[in-house]
Amino acid sequence: MAQVLRGTVTDYPGFDAKADAETLRNAMKGLGTDEESILTLLTSRSNTQRQEIAEAFKTLYGRDLLDDLKSELTGKFEKLIVALMKPSWLYDAYELKHALKGAGTDEKVLTEIIASRTPEELTAIKQVYEEVFDKYMTISGFQIEETIDRETSGNLEQLLLAIVKSIRSIPSYLAETLYYAMKGAGTDDQTLIRVVVSRSETDLYNIRKEFRKNFATSLYSMIKGDTSGDYKKALLLLCGGEDD
Repeated sequence: MAQVLRGTVTDYPGFDAKADAETLRNAMKGLGTDEESILTLLTSRSNTQRQEIAEAFKTLYGRDLLDDLKSELTGKFEKLIVALMKPSWLYDAYELKHALKGAGTDEKVLTEIIASRTPEELTAIKQVYEEVFDKYMTISGFQIEETIDRETSGNLEQLLLAIVKSIRSIPSYLAETLYYAMKGAGTDDQTLIRVVVSRSETDLYNIRKEFRKNFATSLYSMIKGDTSGDYKKALLLLCGGEDD
């Protein structure tokens, strides 16, 4: 039975783009910034609704909402809010461009995006791959991941393993991605932001459940322990709750 995918962010009921634009303007004008109002509002609106708010903001005030947010916010919290405000397709394009920028290539980002963004037309191919994996196990006696691990190495190995994991279960694969982004000393905030933002309307609820099942803690608890301030508050709101 196919898994029902569920995000943690949905369209806000009774949505009013003009009223939201006014709230954001009031949160930023004058001395100081009301970060709490900004994060509470934007984490509870869908990406489509955020784009409508930006249009209403431009119409009402002749100002670019994203530019105003950038000028008022700082640090990781700014990066998270900027990510939320970009159309999903543009955000993915930005992350891919960033991964390819400079002397080296960030294969982890390329692999994650390519492996987990599955267009509708590839659904049938995924189903075929799942059948092939099952037959491979029957014939060889090995899971296909074990063979890839033995026979390949480096970037090719990581790419193939990521593709196999995502075909088996994208939520499980991304739960693992989030876990290793926060495990140990330091946090890979770019990965944390990218996965939480890009999956919040798709399957973040499922990712949460896989995270709790596969690791000795919940996604909510790990975010809570690894982040701080308004950045933490916004991430926890997007996470959508604790899993006991």
